Amino acid sequence: MNGIPAFDRYVGIDYSGAQTPSSSLKGLRVYMADRISPPVEVQPPVGPRKYWTRRGIAEWLAELVCGEKPILAGIDHGFSFPLRYFQENDLPLNWRAFLDDFCRHWPTDEDRVYVDFVRNGICGNAAARSGKSRWRRITEIRARGKKSVFHFDVQGSVAKSTHSGLPWLRYLQLSAAGRVHFWPFDGWDIRLGDR
Repeated sequence: MNGIPAFDRYVGIDYSGAQTPSSSLKGLRVYMADRISPPVEVQPPVGPRKYWTRRGIAEWLAELVCGEKPILAGIDHGFSFPLRYFQENDLPLNWRAFLDDFCRHWPTDEDRVYVDFVRNGICGNAAARSGKSRWRRITEIRARGKKSVFHFDVQGSVAKSTHSGLPWLRYLQLSAAGRVHFWPFDGWDIRLGDR
C-alpha cells in the first residue's frame, strides 16, 4: 500500500516507568483526536484508581485496536534497543524475537514488579540482558543530546519507561494479532487489515 492510510483516531500516550504495572500513576496520560476534533485527554475507566495504569492502558489500546475504526497510536518510550545490544547478546535482528527474549529477562509486566527489582536482581535476569548507557539507537545519535534507552536514573531518561513498556507492546502484538502494525518493525508499508 502506498502512503499512509487515513486513520479515524489518533492516540498519544505520555508514558511512565514508575512503580508497578497496576500502579495508578499521574505520569500516565492518554490523549485522543479524530479527523475533525483536536486532542482531548482520555480519562481512565471508572473505578478505584484515579489515574491510568500501564496494564489499563495496554488493555484499553488492545480493545481500541480490535475495534472497527483504524487508529494511529504513539507512545513515548523506545520500541527497540541499539544494534550493539543485539550484537553483544547474539540476538537475531527480528523485533518479535527481541520482544520474546526481553520479556523472559525483564518481566516488568508482572504484578508487583518494579523496573528496579529486575535491575537489582530481585527478579528476572537483567544481568543476562542489560545494555550500556553509551549504546544508542540511530534515532538517538541523529537527535543530538538524546539519552540512551539504557541511561537510567537521570532527568529526561526514557530507560524506565522503555523497560516497563516493552512487555506491553508484546501484549498488544499477541492480543490484537493481525489487527496491529508496529511501524517500521512489521514493515514499512501498512497493510489494509492492520490498525
